[in-house]
Amino acid sequence: MIMGNCRSYNPMPSAAPDYDELGHALAVSELSPSAAEAHGIYCGLLAAAAPEPLQRWLAELLPTDVADDAASAHCRALLEILAEHTRGQFADPVSGLDLLLPDDERSLRERAVALHDWTRGFLFGLALSGLDTARMPAQAREAFDDLLEVTRMDLNDLDDDESNEQAFSDVVEFIRIASILLYEEAVMITDQPPAEPGDRKCCQ
Repeated sequence: MIMGNCRSYNPMPSAAPDYDELGHALAVSELSPSAAEAHGIYCGLLAAAAPEPLQRWLAELLPTDVADDAASAHCRALLEILAEHTRGQFADPVSGLDLLLPDDERSLRERAVALHDWTRGFLFGLALSGLDTARMPAQAREAFDDLLEVTRMDLNDLDDDESNEQAFSDVVEFIRIASILLYEEAVMITDQPPAEPGDRKCCQ
């Protein structure tokens, strides 16, 4: 079902860019996003089936007047690699979506902050696309609301213990599933004509 609606399928590169390398490269961005947040924005644009998501993403992240052209070119190259890798994951439900987060060797709090950034970026990408959340089916609306809750979680008291690690893994898995669910629903929404005013009461 999802494969029939994909814009185009490109084989995935062997790996996404290194998290820290991309984070340093993004210093040229006026938004100053973390690598996780930048990835989340692109995933939000993809999930919303936005037209020309790569161009919109690059325009949002990279300044139009850059003093250091070499640094900007390096950042753009890394972003394009990440975009190709991510498009392949959205197109292949078997492989699933890998959120760009710090390695497991990092502290739980650092990874949780990155997950918060990724989710915030994802929601920003959805908003940037102009996706009409009022037209989402109930299951997709619930997933959207749950993602909003993730951005409100308390990150101050996270210890690296087993229970917190398991909870973190569960949240990551939920976000992965919710992102693909929203993508599938958005593709169907964009393939349908706008609802008449009387047909939208159940979604409000």
